[in-house]
Amino acid sequence: MRLERRSGWPQEGVPGLAWLGQAGFWIQTERHRILIDPYLSDSLAAKYADRGPDHRRLMPVPIAVADLPRPDAILVTHAHTDHLDPDTLGPLAARFPGLVVVAPAACADLARARAPGARIVGALAGARVEPLPGLVIDVTPAAHERREQDGQGRDLFLGYALEAGGVRLWHSGDCVPFDGLPEAVGRADIALLPVNGRDARRAAMGVPGNFHPAEAVHLARALGAAVLVPHHWGLFAFNSADPAEVRLAAGTGPPTVVVPQPGETLCLVR
Repeated sequence: MRLERRSGWPQEGVPGLAWLGQAGFWIQTERHRILIDPYLSDSLAAKYADRGPDHRRLMPVPIAVADLPRPDAILVTHAHTDHLDPDTLGPLAARFPGLVVVAPAACADLARARAPGARIVGALAGARVEPLPGLVIDVTPAAHERREQDGQGRDLFLGYALEAGGVRLWHSGDCVPFDGLPEAVGRADIALLPVNGRDARRAAMGVPGNFHPAEAVHLARALGAAVLVPHHWGLFAFNSADPAEVRLAAGTGPPTVVVPQPGETLCLVR
């Protein structure tokens, strides 16, 4: 199994994926079109225009919100704006009435506010959700620096694993290594993992971190992944990474490291 690069947007019914920048992906299976953590705006640049680190985009938006086809479902891993973006989700919910949005149950109210009119499906770590017939998603815990829960014991950060055509794909959400994570995931053929790391400089700014490149490779191997697609790099100058470090950490593999680029589709080839 491998991912083959092709220019353009994924074709309906042809398994593959497109990177949208940061942690965002469009996943195309034979039956479903799934959008994960889309950040297709400059809402954070406006929010932090006069304070905090510079959130201006280093890469252009790969596709305008108005040009997105209707997804069958949107998966949101947590409440940070580069994952739960009102300027992306709001217009999508307005264009597509009844749009299905899966989000952590702990931030379901915020998801409703940022995607008015969408059908919000609250997700819990360790559970399985089926937001649409035939679309079964295993929900995994995540730890964005640390594993956090609300007053009802619901995880604030999640990952999602879905299986189609015998291939299991896992998006970890923003995450660092923690005890029990590999067991919670089980296995993954394709792992979509953030690789921007973490350090004292960003911690002092209140910016939580993610896997270092070597940690992402180690986890992908532990899950038996054939392919690792690194993300959460290249969008913000203060919080990026060199994806070449992931290839260096993987060596000759496995996993095969496929560094995504905007404007291309990574088609599944078996």
